[in-house]
Amino acid sequence: MKIFMIPPNSLILYDLVERFGHQPLSLMGELREHVVKPEIESPPLNLSQEDIMNGLKYAGIEVPSGVRGRLGIWGPMVDEAEAAIIMHDMPYTFGCVGCHRTNLMLTYMVRRKKIPILEVHYPKTDEEAKVMVTKIKAFLEGLK
Repeated sequence: MKIFMIPPNSLILYDLVERFGHQPLSLMGELREHVVKPEIESPPLNLSQEDIMNGLKYAGIEVPSGVRGRLGIWGPMVDEAEAAIIMHDMPYTFGCVGCHRTNLMLTYMVRRKKIPILEVHYPKTDEEAKVMVTKIKAFLEGLK
């Protein structure tokens, strides 16, 4: 199954999803496709005019351009998702928490989609980390 993760660039969640036999829908994979496309004229930006226009499907014109640009990339991944894992209470340095508004919008979009969702909290201890991995494992194995 295709699993969307919030935050979308979490290597921890990516690894767990992949280990348990699912396809992680990740920012890294999506941006790789953008970087290797010859039609992208400014690779550091990794966005095409089409991506920016696509962002309008997910957020209105009054939404900040950074949020709209991110949604132009991540929105189609949410559309493609068959299940999702949402992590809450991450430290600022985990994933792309720096764009909190985008993460809030992604969470809303995922919940509205009515797909299986697992919501976990960022672990603060080794014991909490073991519990989190166990929950994720059970969720992913239950999807097969």
